[in-house]
Amino acid sequence: MFFLVFFQVFFFGFIIQRIGATNPHKMAKAHLMKDPAIPQFMLLAIVFSAIGLFGLQATGIDKTVILPTSLVATSLAAIIFGMGWGLAGYCPGTCWAAMGEGRMDAVFAFFGGLLGTAIFAHFHEWIIPRLYMPTNIGRLTLADIAGNKYIGLIILLILFIGGVWTINKYWGHEKN
Repeated sequence: MFFLVFFQVFFFGFIIQRIGATNPHKMAKAHLMKDPAIPQFMLLAIVFSAIGLFGLQATGIDKTVILPTSLVATSLAAIIFGMGWGLAGYCPGTCWAAMGEGRMDAVFAFFGGLLGTAIFAHFHEWIIPRLYMPTNIGRLTLADIAGNKYIGLIILLILFIGGVWTINKYWGHEKN
């Protein structure tokens, strides 16, 4: 089991390094809509993950836990996550890979992420009843919205593959 996890982590780090997601300058170009490679990679990763998860569910191997959706908490978390990503040039996964690459700025982003996690953990008991529970709409999946897991998968594939195509067509294509 350890070997499988090690291989997956190594492969993930290798892929995101090769795509350029460990380079904050390339990440900035992606945020400025000047380089489509990273957003396309992210959308394709979601597509392949969805297909893989669908396959695991079809075989009964899946152990996925769907957490309840909270509109305010999720929106606030997305804003904080996006601001941190934009300021640091890394998301949590790319931060680890960039540290492995020897980028010192990633070390500061990593510790900033740990600090944010510690602050959230400290205020967790206060945050949940005020931000999470009032707008908790329960467990919600695309399959629930579509009424069928097959239709949900098809909708996801169309949306995200369409997103990859749109990014490729309309975003700038600057060279490094």
